[in-house]
Amino acid sequence: MTRPEIIARPFWLQRDHDVSGVSGTGVVAHGVLWPDGTASVRWTGPRPSVVFWDSIADALAVHGHGGHTRIVYADEEQP
Repeated sequence: MTRPEIIARPFWLQRDHDVSGVSGTGVVAHGVLWPDGTASVRWTGPRPSVVFWDSIADALAVHGHGGHTRIVYADEEQP
């Protein structure tokens, strides 16, 4: 029996500037981009939560802070 190749891409959300003054900067969430294009995001901080999105673009539309938060994929991290 052949197993299907499933590639989930881990990432984190890196916030470079906190426009709200509440959520902070640096790594604000960890996540996984699933093969079907959906994403799971686990927010960091004193009250962490997990959110499931239909796409990573939807997550950034809500939490991207106007381009001040970016996705960093673990397999593309530069030393």
